[in-house]
Amino acid sequence: MRKQSIKGLAFIAVASSLVTSCDLMKDLEYKVTPSPLEMHGDSVRVKVDVTFPEKGIKKKASAEITPMLGGVPLKSVTVLGEKAVGNGTTIAYKPGGKMVYTDVIPYQSSFENTTLQVTGKISKGGKEKDQIEPIEIAKGTIVTPLWVAKDFKVIYATDEFKRVTEQSTVAQLNFDKSKSVVKPAELKDADIKALEAWMAKAQTNPKIAIKSVNMTGFASPEGEQGKNESLSTDRATAAKDATKSIAKKAKNTKGQEEIYNLVGSGEDWEGFKAELQKSSMKEDEKQLVIRVLEMYKDPVQRETEIRNMSKTFTFLEKSILPQLRRSEIKVVYDLTGYYDEELIALSKSTIDSLDLEEILFTATLTTDLNEKLRLYNEASRMFPTDYRAFNNAGAVLYTQGKMDEAKAKFEKANSLKENPISQNNLAAIAGVAGERIKAKELLSKAGGAPEVKYNQGILAIQDGNYGSAVSNLGDNNFNKALAQLLNGDANAAVKTIDASADKESARGFYLKAVAAARQDKLDGIVNNLKSAIAKDASLKTKALNDMEFLKYLENASFTALVK
Repeated sequence: MRKQSIKGLAFIAVASSLVTSCDLMKDLEYKVTPSPLEMHGDSVRVKVDVTFPEKGIKKKASAEITPMLGGVPLKSVTVLGEKAVGNGTTIAYKPGGKMVYTDVIPYQSSFENTTLQVTGKISKGGKEKDQIEPIEIAKGTIVTPLWVAKDFKVIYATDEFKRVTEQSTVAQLNFDKSKSVVKPAELKDADIKALEAWMAKAQTNPKIAIKSVNMTGFASPEGEQGKNESLSTDRATAAKDATKSIAKKAKNTKGQEEIYNLVGSGEDWEGFKAELQKSSMKEDEKQLVIRVLEMYKDPVQRETEIRNMSKTFTFLEKSILPQLRRSEIKVVYDLTGYYDEELIALSKSTIDSLDLEEILFTATLTTDLNEKLRLYNEASRMFPTDYRAFNNAGAVLYTQGKMDEAKAKFEKANSLKENPISQNNLAAIAGVAGERIKAKELLSKAGGAPEVKYNQGILAIQDGNYGSAVSNLGDNNFNKALAQLLNGDANAAVKTIDASADKESARGFYLKAVAAARQDKLDGIVNNLKSAIAKDASLKTKALNDMEFLKYLENASFTALVK
Protein backbone atom coordinates (compact mmCIF):
# COMPACT_ATOMS: atom_id res chain seq x y z
CA MET A 1 0.00 0.00 0.00
CA ARG A 2 1.49 3.30 -1.08
CA LYS A 3 0.39 6.88 -0.20
CA GLN A 4 0.28 9.79 -2.62
CA SER A 5 0.94 13.50 -2.09
CA ILE A 6 0.62 16.48 -4.46
CA LYS A 7 3.43 18.56 -5.85
CA GLY A 8 2.66 22.05 -7.15
CA LEU A 9 3.29 22.70 -10.81
CA ALA A 10 5.20 25.87 -10.06
CA PHE A 11 5.46 28.82 -7.73
CA ILE A 12 3.59 31.65 -9.43
CA ALA A 13 3.95 35.26 -8.16
CA VAL A 14 0.73 37.30 -8.44
CA ALA A 15 0.54 40.71 -6.90
CA SER A 16 3.45 39.87 -4.64
CA SER A 17 1.67 36.83 -3.27
CA LEU A 18 2.57 33.14 -3.56
CA VAL A 19 -0.27 30.93 -4.69
CA THR A 20 -0.17 27.14 -4.34
CA SER A 21 -2.81 24.39 -4.18
CA CYS A 22 -0.83 21.52 -2.69
CA ASP A 23 -3.76 20.30 -0.56
CA LEU A 24 -6.41 19.77 -3.26
CA MET A 25 -5.86 15.98 -3.11
CA LYS A 26 -3.64 14.14 -0.67
CA ASP A 27 -2.82 10.96 1.24
CA LEU A 28 -4.25 8.52 -1.25
CA GLU A 29 -3.53 4.85 -0.70
CA TYR A 30 -2.92 2.40 -3.57
CA LYS A 31 -3.20 -1.38 -3.43
CA VAL A 32 -2.12 -3.24 -6.60
CA THR A 33 -3.31 -6.80 -7.23
CA PRO A 34 -1.27 -8.77 -8.05
CA SER A 35 1.96 -7.17 -7.04
CA PRO A 36 4.33 -7.57 -8.81
CA LEU A 37 2.22 -7.44 -11.96
CA GLU A 38 1.88 -10.62 -13.97
CA MET A 39 1.82 -11.36 -17.64
CA HIS A 40 -1.06 -13.58 -18.78
CA GLY A 41 -1.53 -14.45 -22.41
CA ASP A 42 -0.26 -11.49 -24.39
CA SER A 43 -1.15 -8.83 -21.89
CA VAL A 44 -0.73 -7.41 -18.42
CA ARG A 45 -3.85 -6.80 -16.36
CA VAL A 46 -3.63 -3.94 -13.86
CA LYS A 47 -5.98 -3.65 -10.90
CA VAL A 48 -5.52 -0.87 -8.34
CA ASP A 49 -7.75 -0.25 -5.32
CA VAL A 50 -7.50 3.48 -4.55
CA THR A 51 -8.55 4.73 -1.10
CA PHE A 52 -9.32 8.41 -0.51
CA PRO A 53 -9.16 9.30 3.17
CA GLU A 54 -11.49 11.78 4.83
CA LYS A 55 -10.92 15.16 3.20
CA GLY A 56 -8.67 13.41 0.69
CA ILE A 57 -10.01 15.51 -2.21
CA LYS A 58 -11.39 19.00 -2.03
CA LYS A 59 -15.03 19.43 -2.89
CA LYS A 60 -14.44 21.45 -6.05
CA ALA A 61 -11.27 19.66 -7.15
CA SER A 62 -10.95 17.12 -9.94
CA ALA A 63 -8.02 14.89 -10.82
CA GLU A 64 -6.97 12.99 -13.92
CA ILE A 65 -4.98 9.97 -12.76
CA THR A 66 -2.73 8.13 -15.23
CA PRO A 67 -0.82 4.98 -14.26
CA MET A 68 2.47 4.48 -16.14
CA LEU A 69 4.06 1.07 -16.70
CA GLY A 70 7.67 1.34 -17.76
CA GLY A 71 7.03 4.72 -19.32
CA VAL A 72 3.95 3.50 -21.20
CA PRO A 73 0.78 5.37 -20.15
CA LEU A 74 -2.23 3.29 -19.23
CA LYS A 75 -5.86 4.37 -19.34
CA SER A 76 -6.52 7.64 -17.51
CA VAL A 77 -9.40 8.06 -15.08
CA THR A 78 -11.04 11.17 -13.68
CA VAL A 79 -11.90 11.65 -10.01
CA LEU A 80 -14.25 14.44 -8.89
CA GLY A 81 -14.75 16.15 -5.60
CA GLU A 82 -18.38 16.17 -4.55
CA LYS A 83 -19.01 19.69 -5.95
CA ALA A 84 -16.81 19.41 -9.04
CA VAL A 85 -18.42 19.42 -12.46
CA GLY A 86 -17.56 16.80 -15.09
CA ASN A 87 -17.56 13.09 -15.84
CA GLY A 88 -15.79 10.71 -13.55
CA THR A 89 -15.93 9.01 -10.18
CA THR A 90 -17.19 11.29 -7.43
CA ILE A 91 -15.57 11.03 -4.01
CA ALA A 92 -17.26 12.55 -0.95
CA TYR A 93 -15.26 15.09 1.02
CA LYS A 94 -16.39 13.33 4.18
CA PRO A 95 -15.81 10.45 4.81
CA GLY A 96 -13.72 9.94 1.62
CA GLY A 97 -14.22 6.89 -0.55
CA LYS A 98 -12.79 4.20 -2.75
CA MET A 99 -12.45 3.48 -6.42
CA VAL A 100 -11.15 0.48 -8.38
CA TYR A 101 -8.98 1.07 -11.38
CA THR A 102 -8.53 -1.65 -14.02
CA ASP A 103 -6.84 -1.78 -17.36
CA VAL A 104 -5.32 -4.37 -19.68
CA ILE A 105 -2.31 -3.50 -21.78
CA PRO A 106 -0.49 -5.58 -24.40
CA TYR A 107 2.72 -6.97 -23.02
CA GLN A 108 6.02 -5.41 -24.05
CA SER A 109 9.44 -6.80 -23.22
CA SER A 110 10.28 -3.55 -21.40
CA PHE A 111 7.64 -4.38 -18.80
CA GLU A 112 9.65 -7.22 -17.23
CA ASN A 113 11.98 -5.17 -15.05
CA THR A 114 10.21 -1.86 -14.54
CA THR A 115 7.77 -0.14 -12.19
CA LEU A 116 4.12 0.81 -12.14
CA GLN A 117 3.77 4.48 -11.22
CA VAL A 118 0.89 6.86 -10.81
CA THR A 119 0.99 10.38 -12.17
CA GLY A 120 -1.52 12.88 -13.53
CA LYS A 121 -2.89 16.36 -12.95
CA ILE A 122 -5.33 18.05 -10.61
CA SER A 123 -7.65 20.91 -11.42
CA LYS A 124 -10.07 23.27 -9.77
CA GLY A 125 -12.76 25.26 -11.50
CA GLY A 126 -11.68 23.82 -14.83
CA LYS A 127 -8.10 25.07 -14.48
CA GLU A 128 -5.07 22.86 -13.95
CA LYS A 129 -3.52 23.64 -10.61
CA ASP A 130 -1.11 20.86 -9.73
CA GLN A 131 0.39 17.63 -11.02
CA ILE A 132 0.34 14.37 -9.19
CA GLU A 133 3.87 13.59 -8.09
CA PRO A 134 4.93 10.26 -9.73
CA ILE A 135 4.99 7.48 -7.19
CA GLU A 136 5.89 3.85 -7.58
CA ILE A 137 3.04 1.63 -6.51
CA ALA A 138 4.20 -1.78 -7.83
CA LYS A 139 6.98 -3.57 -9.59
CA GLY A 140 6.47 -5.29 -12.89
CA THR A 141 6.24 -7.78 -14.43
CA ILE A 142 6.35 -11.54 -13.71
CA VAL A 143 6.88 -13.14 -17.12
CA THR A 144 7.18 -16.80 -16.12
CA PRO A 145 4.71 -17.90 -18.88
CA LEU A 146 7.41 -16.99 -21.40
CA TRP A 147 9.32 -20.08 -20.22
CA VAL A 148 6.88 -22.22 -22.20
CA ALA A 149 8.77 -24.54 -24.54
CA LYS A 150 7.47 -24.30 -28.09
CA ASP A 151 8.25 -27.96 -28.64
CA PHE A 152 5.11 -28.66 -30.64
CA LYS A 153 4.85 -32.35 -31.43
CA VAL A 154 4.42 -33.81 -34.90
CA ILE A 155 2.90 -37.20 -35.69
CA TYR A 156 4.21 -39.89 -37.99
CA ALA A 157 1.56 -41.75 -39.99
CA THR A 158 1.75 -45.44 -39.17
CA ASP A 159 2.44 -48.29 -41.58
CA GLU A 160 0.23 -51.31 -41.99
CA PHE A 161 3.11 -53.74 -42.26
CA LYS A 162 2.41 -57.23 -40.97
CA ARG A 163 5.29 -59.62 -40.59
CA VAL A 164 2.99 -62.63 -40.79
CA THR A 165 -0.02 -62.62 -43.10
CA GLU A 166 -2.64 -65.25 -43.70
CA GLN A 167 -2.80 -66.32 -47.33
CA SER A 168 -4.25 -69.15 -49.36
CA THR A 169 -3.81 -71.12 -52.55
CA VAL A 170 -6.78 -72.72 -54.31
CA ALA A 171 -7.34 -75.56 -56.77
CA GLN A 172 -10.43 -77.42 -58.00
CA LEU A 173 -11.35 -80.97 -58.96
CA ASN A 174 -14.34 -81.56 -61.27
CA PHE A 175 -16.42 -84.78 -61.30
CA ASP A 176 -18.72 -86.56 -63.64
CA LYS A 177 -22.46 -86.47 -63.02
CA SER A 178 -23.42 -88.39 -59.88
CA LYS A 179 -19.79 -89.47 -59.40
CA SER A 180 -17.18 -88.83 -56.70
CA VAL A 181 -14.21 -90.50 -58.36
CA VAL A 182 -11.25 -88.27 -59.26
CA LYS A 183 -10.45 -88.72 -62.96
CA PRO A 184 -6.73 -89.03 -63.84
CA ALA A 185 -7.10 -86.17 -66.33
CA GLU A 186 -8.15 -83.84 -63.53
CA LEU A 187 -4.80 -84.34 -61.81
CA LYS A 188 -3.07 -82.98 -64.90
CA ASP A 189 -4.98 -79.67 -64.96
CA ALA A 190 -2.94 -76.49 -64.56
CA ASP A 191 -4.36 -75.56 -61.17
CA ILE A 192 -3.60 -78.99 -59.72
CA LYS A 193 -0.06 -78.89 -61.11
CA ALA A 194 0.32 -75.40 -59.60
CA LEU A 195 -0.82 -76.77 -56.24
CA GLU A 196 1.76 -79.56 -56.48
CA ALA A 197 4.50 -77.04 -57.27
CA TRP A 198 3.39 -74.86 -54.35
CA MET A 199 3.49 -77.87 -52.03
CA ALA A 200 7.07 -78.58 -53.04
CA LYS A 201 8.07 -74.96 -52.54
CA ALA A 202 6.30 -74.74 -49.17
CA GLN A 203 8.22 -77.77 -47.89
CA THR A 204 11.56 -75.96 -48.23
CA ASN A 205 10.36 -72.50 -47.26
CA PRO A 206 10.60 -71.93 -43.49
CA LYS A 207 8.44 -68.83 -43.84
CA ILE A 208 5.38 -70.87 -44.86
CA ALA A 209 3.30 -72.50 -42.12
CA ILE A 210 0.24 -74.41 -43.32
CA LYS A 211 -2.74 -73.83 -41.02
CA SER A 212 -5.48 -75.81 -42.72
CA VAL A 213 -6.41 -77.66 -45.89
CA ASN A 214 -10.11 -77.22 -46.55
CA MET A 215 -12.07 -79.51 -48.88
CA THR A 216 -15.52 -78.31 -49.84
CA GLY A 217 -17.59 -80.64 -51.99
CA PHE A 218 -20.54 -79.51 -54.13
CA ALA A 219 -23.25 -81.14 -56.18
CA SER A 220 -25.13 -79.67 -59.10
CA PRO A 221 -28.75 -78.85 -58.21
CA GLU A 222 -30.43 -81.78 -59.98
CA GLY A 223 -31.73 -85.04 -58.73
CA GLU A 224 -32.65 -85.94 -55.16
CA GLN A 225 -31.50 -83.50 -52.57
CA GLY A 226 -30.57 -86.16 -50.03
CA LYS A 227 -28.35 -87.98 -52.49
CA ASN A 228 -26.70 -84.74 -53.47
CA GLU A 229 -25.88 -84.01 -49.84
CA SER A 230 -24.12 -87.36 -49.55
CA LEU A 231 -22.48 -86.92 -52.97
CA SER A 232 -20.97 -83.54 -52.00
CA THR A 233 -19.43 -85.10 -48.89
CA ASP A 234 -17.99 -87.97 -50.91
CA ARG A 235 -16.45 -85.48 -53.33
CA ALA A 236 -14.81 -83.64 -50.41
CA THR A 237 -13.38 -86.95 -49.19
CA ALA A 238 -12.07 -87.77 -52.65
CA ALA A 239 -10.43 -84.35 -52.85
CA LYS A 240 -8.74 -84.96 -49.52
CA ASP A 241 -7.26 -88.24 -50.72
CA ALA A 242 -6.10 -86.60 -53.93
CA THR A 243 -4.52 -83.70 -52.07
CA LYS A 244 -2.66 -86.01 -49.71
CA SER A 245 -1.29 -87.83 -52.74
CA ILE A 246 -0.26 -84.54 -54.30
CA ALA A 247 1.51 -83.53 -51.04
CA LYS A 248 3.29 -86.88 -50.89
CA LYS A 249 4.45 -86.52 -54.49
CA ALA A 250 5.72 -83.02 -53.68
CA LYS A 251 7.45 -84.45 -50.59
CA ASN A 252 5.52 -82.03 -48.42
CA THR A 253 5.17 -83.17 -44.83
CA LYS A 254 3.68 -79.96 -43.46
CA GLY A 255 0.12 -81.05 -44.13
CA GLN A 256 -0.71 -83.15 -41.07
CA GLU A 257 -3.87 -85.20 -40.89
CA GLU A 258 -5.51 -83.02 -38.26
CA ILE A 259 -5.42 -79.90 -40.44
CA TYR A 260 -7.64 -81.39 -43.18
CA ASN A 261 -11.22 -80.13 -42.98
CA LEU A 262 -14.06 -81.69 -44.97
CA VAL A 263 -17.33 -79.96 -45.77
CA GLY A 264 -20.14 -81.29 -47.95
CA SER A 265 -22.15 -78.29 -49.09
CA GLY A 266 -24.88 -80.16 -50.98
CA GLU A 267 -26.54 -78.56 -53.99
CA ASP A 268 -24.76 -75.42 -55.08
CA TRP A 269 -27.53 -72.96 -55.94
CA GLU A 270 -25.32 -69.94 -55.28
CA GLY A 271 -22.69 -71.32 -57.63
CA PHE A 272 -25.45 -72.04 -60.14
CA LYS A 273 -26.54 -68.41 -60.07
CA ALA A 274 -22.96 -67.13 -60.39
CA GLU A 275 -22.20 -69.41 -63.39
CA LEU A 276 -25.48 -68.39 -64.97
CA GLN A 277 -24.57 -64.72 -64.79
CA LYS A 278 -21.23 -65.43 -66.53
CA SER A 279 -22.76 -67.60 -69.24
CA SER A 280 -23.65 -66.73 -72.85
CA MET A 281 -27.37 -67.34 -72.26
CA LYS A 282 -29.64 -64.57 -73.51
CA GLU A 283 -30.35 -61.94 -70.89
CA ASP A 284 -34.13 -62.44 -70.85
CA GLU A 285 -33.66 -66.18 -70.28
CA LYS A 286 -31.19 -65.48 -67.48
CA GLN A 287 -33.67 -63.20 -65.77
CA LEU A 288 -36.39 -65.82 -66.05
CA VAL A 289 -34.21 -68.44 -64.33
CA ILE A 290 -33.18 -65.95 -61.65
CA ARG A 291 -36.83 -65.13 -60.94
CA VAL A 292 -37.48 -68.83 -60.43
CA LEU A 293 -34.55 -69.03 -57.99
CA GLU A 294 -35.86 -66.06 -56.05
CA MET A 295 -39.52 -67.14 -56.12
CA TYR A 296 -39.06 -70.73 -54.99
CA LYS A 297 -37.01 -71.41 -51.90
CA ASP A 298 -37.59 -75.18 -51.90
CA PRO A 299 -34.76 -76.84 -53.91
CA VAL A 300 -37.04 -79.54 -55.29
CA GLN A 301 -39.59 -77.07 -56.58
CA ARG A 302 -36.81 -74.89 -58.01
CA GLU A 303 -35.44 -77.81 -60.02
CA THR A 304 -38.93 -78.80 -61.21
CA GLU A 305 -39.70 -75.29 -62.46
CA ILE A 306 -36.35 -75.00 -64.26
CA ARG A 307 -36.77 -78.45 -65.90
CA ASN A 308 -40.12 -77.28 -67.22
CA MET A 309 -38.20 -74.79 -69.35
CA SER A 310 -36.86 -77.58 -71.56
CA LYS A 311 -34.81 -75.48 -73.99
CA THR A 312 -33.31 -73.50 -71.16
CA PHE A 313 -32.59 -76.60 -69.11
CA THR A 314 -30.77 -78.20 -72.04
CA PHE A 315 -28.40 -75.22 -72.09
CA LEU A 316 -27.97 -75.37 -68.32
CA GLU A 317 -27.26 -79.10 -68.36
CA LYS A 318 -24.60 -78.67 -71.01
CA SER A 319 -22.88 -75.39 -69.98
CA ILE A 320 -23.63 -74.68 -66.32
CA LEU A 321 -24.24 -77.80 -64.29
CA PRO A 322 -20.92 -79.55 -65.08
CA GLN A 323 -19.05 -76.63 -63.48
CA LEU A 324 -20.90 -77.25 -60.21
CA ARG A 325 -19.91 -80.92 -59.85
CA ARG A 326 -16.72 -80.16 -58.04
CA SER A 327 -14.63 -80.03 -54.91
CA GLU A 328 -12.65 -76.92 -54.00
CA ILE A 329 -9.25 -77.34 -52.34
CA LYS A 330 -8.11 -74.36 -50.30
CA VAL A 331 -4.79 -74.42 -48.47
CA VAL A 332 -4.67 -71.69 -45.81
CA TYR A 333 -1.21 -70.75 -44.54
CA ASP A 334 0.75 -68.09 -42.67
CA LEU A 335 3.47 -66.40 -44.69
CA THR A 336 6.27 -64.70 -42.78
CA GLY A 337 7.58 -61.68 -44.65
CA TYR A 338 11.03 -60.14 -44.69
CA TYR A 339 12.94 -59.98 -41.43
CA ASP A 340 14.26 -56.62 -40.28
CA GLU A 341 17.76 -57.27 -41.58
CA GLU A 342 16.37 -58.26 -44.97
CA LEU A 343 14.23 -55.15 -45.20
CA ILE A 344 17.15 -52.89 -44.35
CA ALA A 345 19.38 -54.57 -46.95
CA LEU A 346 16.74 -54.49 -49.67
CA SER A 347 15.90 -50.86 -48.93
CA LYS A 348 19.49 -49.99 -49.79
CA SER A 349 20.01 -52.30 -52.76
CA THR A 350 16.70 -52.85 -54.54
CA ILE A 351 14.11 -50.67 -52.82
CA ASP A 352 11.74 -50.98 -55.77
CA SER A 353 11.22 -54.62 -54.79
CA LEU A 354 9.50 -53.51 -51.56
CA ASP A 355 5.92 -52.41 -51.20
CA LEU A 356 4.79 -49.24 -49.46
CA GLU A 357 4.09 -50.82 -46.09
CA GLU A 358 7.49 -52.48 -46.05
CA ILE A 359 9.28 -49.20 -46.79
CA LEU A 360 7.31 -47.26 -44.18
CA PHE A 361 8.08 -49.95 -41.62
CA THR A 362 11.77 -50.05 -42.56
CA ALA A 363 12.00 -46.34 -41.82
CA THR A 364 11.02 -47.08 -38.22
CA LEU A 365 14.04 -49.38 -37.84
CA THR A 366 16.59 -46.55 -37.97
CA THR A 367 17.26 -43.52 -35.79
CA ASP A 368 19.29 -41.83 -38.54
CA LEU A 369 17.12 -38.92 -39.64
CA ASN A 370 18.79 -38.66 -43.02
CA GLU A 371 18.16 -42.33 -43.70
CA LYS A 372 14.55 -41.98 -42.58
CA LEU A 373 14.15 -39.04 -44.95
CA ARG A 374 15.67 -41.02 -47.84
CA LEU A 375 13.24 -43.88 -47.27
CA TYR A 376 10.21 -41.61 -47.05
CA ASN A 377 11.27 -39.72 -50.18
CA GLU A 378 11.67 -43.03 -52.03
CA ALA A 379 8.24 -44.11 -50.86
CA SER A 380 6.83 -40.80 -52.11
CA ARG A 381 8.43 -41.43 -55.51
CA MET A 382 7.15 -44.98 -55.80
CA PHE A 383 3.70 -44.39 -54.29
CA PRO A 384 2.88 -40.73 -55.04
CA THR A 385 -0.83 -40.97 -54.19
CA ASP A 386 -0.36 -42.08 -50.58
CA TYR A 387 -0.17 -39.19 -48.11
CA ARG A 388 1.76 -41.03 -45.40
CA ALA A 389 5.24 -40.93 -46.97
CA PHE A 390 4.96 -37.18 -47.62
CA ASN A 391 3.71 -36.56 -44.07
CA ASN A 392 6.50 -38.60 -42.51
CA ALA A 393 9.17 -36.89 -44.62
CA GLY A 394 7.77 -33.63 -43.28
CA ALA A 395 8.04 -34.94 -39.72
CA VAL A 396 11.73 -35.71 -40.24
CA LEU A 397 12.36 -32.26 -41.74
CA TYR A 398 10.52 -30.66 -38.80
CA THR A 399 12.80 -32.50 -36.37
CA GLN A 400 15.78 -31.24 -38.35
CA GLY A 401 14.51 -27.66 -38.01
CA LYS A 402 13.79 -27.28 -41.74
CA MET A 403 10.40 -25.68 -41.25
CA ASP A 404 9.72 -24.44 -44.78
CA GLU A 405 10.51 -27.83 -46.31
CA ALA A 406 8.49 -29.61 -43.63
CA LYS A 407 5.51 -27.34 -44.24
CA ALA A 408 5.57 -28.10 -47.97
CA LYS A 409 5.55 -31.85 -47.26
CA PHE A 410 2.67 -31.57 -44.79
CA GLU A 411 0.66 -29.47 -47.24
CA LYS A 412 1.25 -32.04 -49.99
CA ALA A 413 0.16 -34.86 -47.67
CA ASN A 414 -3.00 -33.04 -46.67
CA SER A 415 -3.82 -32.25 -50.30
CA LEU A 416 -3.63 -35.94 -51.19
CA LYS A 417 -5.94 -36.79 -48.32
CA GLU A 418 -7.24 -34.36 -45.74
CA ASN A 419 -6.25 -36.06 -42.53
CA PRO A 420 -5.89 -35.18 -38.83
CA ILE A 421 -2.22 -36.22 -38.69
CA SER A 422 -1.04 -33.69 -41.28
CA GLN A 423 -3.36 -31.05 -39.83
CA ASN A 424 -1.72 -31.49 -36.44
CA ASN A 425 1.68 -31.20 -38.07
CA LEU A 426 0.72 -28.04 -39.95
CA ALA A 427 -0.50 -26.68 -36.61
CA ALA A 428 2.94 -27.41 -35.15
CA ILE A 429 4.53 -25.38 -37.95
CA ALA A 430 2.11 -22.52 -37.27
CA GLY A 431 2.74 -22.74 -33.53
CA VAL A 432 6.51 -22.47 -33.93
CA ALA A 433 5.96 -19.46 -36.19
CA GLY A 434 3.79 -17.78 -33.55
CA GLU A 435 0.61 -18.10 -35.64
CA ARG A 436 -1.55 -19.15 -32.71
CA ILE A 437 -4.96 -18.54 -34.28
CA LYS A 438 -4.07 -20.64 -37.30
CA ALA A 439 -2.58 -23.34 -35.09
CA LYS A 440 -5.75 -23.53 -32.99
CA GLU A 441 -7.95 -23.78 -36.08
CA LEU A 442 -5.90 -26.67 -37.43
CA LEU A 443 -5.79 -28.48 -34.09
CA SER A 444 -9.57 -28.25 -33.81
CA LYS A 445 -9.73 -30.55 -36.86
CA ALA A 446 -6.93 -32.85 -35.78
CA GLY A 447 -8.75 -35.17 -33.39
CA GLY A 448 -7.73 -36.12 -29.88
CA ALA A 449 -4.32 -37.75 -30.22
CA PRO A 450 -1.91 -37.12 -27.31
CA GLU A 451 0.28 -34.98 -29.57
CA VAL A 452 -2.71 -32.83 -30.51
CA LYS A 453 -3.62 -32.30 -26.86
CA TYR A 454 -0.01 -31.47 -25.98
CA ASN A 455 0.11 -28.86 -28.72
CA GLN A 456 -3.18 -27.41 -27.50
CA GLY A 457 -1.65 -27.27 -24.02
CA ILE A 458 1.23 -25.11 -25.25
CA LEU A 459 -1.24 -22.71 -26.86
CA ALA A 460 -3.30 -22.67 -23.67
CA ILE A 461 -0.25 -21.51 -21.68
CA GLN A 462 0.35 -18.79 -24.24
CA ASP A 463 -3.30 -17.76 -23.95
CA GLY A 464 -3.16 -17.72 -20.14
CA ASN A 465 -5.58 -20.67 -19.81
CA TYR A 466 -3.48 -22.60 -17.32
CA GLY A 467 -6.14 -25.05 -16.13
CA SER A 468 -6.78 -26.17 -19.69
CA ALA A 469 -3.04 -26.46 -20.24
CA VAL A 470 -2.62 -28.73 -17.21
CA SER A 471 -5.30 -31.12 -18.47
CA ASN A 472 -3.86 -31.28 -22.00
CA LEU A 473 -0.12 -31.54 -21.47
CA GLY A 474 0.10 -35.20 -20.51
CA ASP A 475 2.44 -36.44 -17.82
CA ASN A 476 5.84 -35.44 -16.50
CA ASN A 477 7.18 -32.82 -18.87
CA PHE A 478 8.48 -29.29 -18.45
CA ASN A 479 5.45 -27.56 -19.92
CA LYS A 480 3.11 -29.54 -17.69
CA ALA A 481 5.10 -28.42 -14.63
CA LEU A 482 5.06 -24.83 -15.86
CA ALA A 483 1.29 -24.94 -16.34
CA GLN A 484 0.81 -26.37 -12.84
CA LEU A 485 2.97 -23.63 -11.36
CA LEU A 486 1.09 -20.90 -13.22
CA ASN A 487 -2.18 -22.49 -12.17
CA GLY A 488 -1.22 -22.11 -8.52
CA ASP A 489 0.02 -25.60 -7.66
CA ALA A 490 3.74 -25.24 -6.93
CA ASN A 491 3.95 -28.61 -5.17
CA ALA A 492 2.58 -30.46 -8.21
CA ALA A 493 4.96 -28.54 -10.48
CA VAL A 494 7.99 -29.70 -8.50
CA LYS A 495 6.81 -33.31 -8.50
CA THR A 496 6.27 -33.18 -12.25
CA ILE A 497 9.72 -31.74 -12.91
CA ASP A 498 11.36 -34.33 -10.68
CA ALA A 499 9.66 -37.11 -12.65
CA SER A 500 10.55 -35.61 -16.02
CA ALA A 501 13.55 -35.47 -18.34
CA ASP A 502 14.19 -31.95 -16.97
CA LYS A 503 14.83 -33.14 -13.44
CA GLU A 504 18.43 -31.98 -13.62
CA SER A 505 18.32 -29.48 -16.49
CA ALA A 506 19.02 -25.79 -16.04
CA ARG A 507 15.43 -24.82 -16.77
CA GLY A 508 14.14 -27.58 -14.50
CA PHE A 509 16.18 -26.30 -11.55
CA TYR A 510 15.17 -22.71 -12.32
CA LEU A 511 11.48 -23.58 -12.39
CA LYS A 512 11.83 -25.34 -9.05
CA ALA A 513 13.48 -22.20 -7.67
CA VAL A 514 10.47 -20.17 -8.81
CA ALA A 515 8.16 -22.73 -7.19
CA ALA A 516 10.14 -22.38 -3.95
CA ALA A 517 9.81 -18.58 -4.13
CA ARG A 518 6.05 -18.88 -4.46
CA GLN A 519 6.08 -21.10 -1.37
CA ASP A 520 8.45 -18.77 0.52
CA LYS A 521 11.10 -21.50 0.84
CA LEU A 522 14.46 -19.76 0.88
CA ASP A 523 16.51 -22.97 0.95
CA GLY A 524 14.67 -24.25 -2.13
CA ILE A 525 15.35 -21.00 -3.95
CA VAL A 526 19.04 -20.97 -3.14
CA ASN A 527 19.72 -24.66 -3.78
CA ASN A 528 17.84 -24.82 -7.06
CA LEU A 529 19.17 -21.52 -8.36
CA LYS A 530 22.70 -22.61 -7.54
CA SER A 531 22.22 -25.76 -9.62
CA ALA A 532 20.53 -23.86 -12.44
CA ILE A 533 23.30 -21.25 -12.67
CA ALA A 534 25.96 -23.96 -12.59
CA LYS A 535 24.42 -25.42 -15.74
CA ASP A 536 23.61 -22.08 -17.43
CA ALA A 537 25.47 -18.99 -16.22
CA SER A 538 23.07 -16.64 -18.02
CA LEU A 539 20.42 -17.53 -15.46
CA LYS A 540 22.28 -15.45 -12.87
CA THR A 541 21.25 -12.23 -14.63
CA LYS A 542 17.81 -13.66 -15.34
CA ALA A 543 17.22 -14.36 -11.64
CA LEU A 544 18.47 -10.91 -10.59
CA ASN A 545 15.84 -9.25 -12.79
CA ASP A 546 13.07 -11.81 -12.31
CA MET A 547 10.13 -10.37 -10.38
CA GLU A 548 9.44 -13.87 -9.02
CA PHE A 549 12.33 -13.21 -6.62
CA LEU A 550 11.50 -9.57 -5.83
CA LYS A 551 11.08 -10.07 -2.10
CA TYR A 552 14.51 -11.71 -1.87
CA LEU A 553 16.54 -8.93 -3.50
CA GLU A 554 17.83 -7.84 -0.10
CA ASN A 555 18.46 -11.36 1.15
CA ALA A 556 22.16 -12.09 1.53
CA SER A 557 21.88 -15.76 0.51
CA PHE A 558 20.03 -14.81 -2.65
CA THR A 559 22.19 -11.86 -3.61
CA ALA A 560 25.34 -13.92 -3.10
CA LEU A 561 24.19 -16.11 -5.96
CA VAL A 562 23.01 -13.49 -8.44
CA LYS A 563 25.28 -10.48 -7.95
